[in-house]
Amino acid sequence: MTTSTTKPLGTEARIAAFEATVEHRYADCAGVRIHYAATGAGPLVVLLHGFPDHWLGWWQVMEALRSDYRVAAMDLRGYNLSDKPGDPSAYGVECLIKDVRAVIHDQGAARATVVGHDWGGFVAWHVGMDAPELIEGLVVMNMPHPWAIARELALNPDQLKASEYVRLFKQPEAHRHFPVPRLGAWVADPDYKARHEEAMAESSLDAMFNYYRVNWPSEPYAARKDDPPKVKAPTLLIHGLKDPYALPAGLNDAWNWVDNEVEIYTLPRAGHFVQHEQAARVSARLLQWLGRAGRRTSPDRVEEDRS
Repeated sequence: MTTSTTKPLGTEARIAAFEATVEHRYADCAGVRIHYAATGAGPLVVLLHGFPDHWLGWWQVMEALRSDYRVAAMDLRGYNLSDKPGDPSAYGVECLIKDVRAVIHDQGAARATVVGHDWGGFVAWHVGMDAPELIEGLVVMNMPHPWAIARELALNPDQLKASEYVRLFKQPEAHRHFPVPRLGAWVADPDYKARHEEAMAESSLDAMFNYYRVNWPSEPYAARKDDPPKVKAPTLLIHGLKDPYALPAGLNDAWNWVDNEVEIYTLPRAGHFVQHEQAARVSARLLQWLGRAGRRTSPDRVEEDRS
């Protein structure tokens, strides 16, 4: 009698196998085509990447969720296979919210759980605030609430120093002088890096910087005195505590801007790209949180994963 074992696929083969199973679609947003990849079946979860990334950055999360959920990962406008409008105003948050709406409706849904990282998290916050009819649940990774960003820039010297790079990105000609290879400097996995570099070559660096030029607070920084619309949906915040860009102090008072249950999950050993660095833990937490939707009993609770 003979037995055989199947050798586990390496990362490159796993990514290729995953890509072969997703459906690629384009949603139309007032003439701007927004690419997204979708897989799975069930309640809709829309994933929004940040700077500098693209839809495939969510592949491990998508793998974990698709048995129970329909998962749609967008290329934000300006990135990879989505259109890249030349007008900076096309990257204002109102347009970015409409892109999310277009994808949700393209999937035949009225609402979704929206998950965002970095700039995708900024967009997700605003969908929750400004288009509550689209939101079933809100998950934001390593991106403080927009009002917290303004507060920390104005009052926290450490955050001000951590955000110094934004001055460069906001310059009108910054995209002409920025070394493109730096867009992949954060990627640790060499197999993912090859795909990432392909996506960055398809992207517009000028468009990426327009997110900062149009939406980042202007100097001199000041805390906002107006009250934002409160997010009405259950909210999960996931934050890598070693993030050198979005410092964890930005999590403070997040519960004041959400009129629902809030959970904050921190990962002490993770940095900014938490869904890459701690994909298994992030996916497990998402599944747990999604599965308990409407049944959470401890709002405003801060938890720390010490592993």
